[in-house]
Amino acid sequence: QPLEDEMSIRNNVHVVRRGPQWGALREGGERASGLFDTQAKAIDAARQMARQSQGELLIHGENGRIRARDSYGNDPCPPKDKA
Repeated sequence: QPLEDEMSIRNNVHVVRRGPQWGALREGGERASGLFDTQAKAIDAARQMARQSQGELLIHGENGRIRARDSYGNDPCPPKDKA
């Protein structure tokens, strides 16, 4: 039985370069769920996937490094209200 952390990792969705296109793929997966001509279209699709699975969206830049992230589930680091 997979650990809870392993399950939540699979809910994460990455936007990555795939040759001349951009792909949206679940963490741990090898095949993109979709390929898009622009990064913006891939982000839109990946955001939908992350919302549905209550995971995290991780957007990679041209160089492959993560440049932005959004959380759609139980955020492990919620913002603290300032009094």
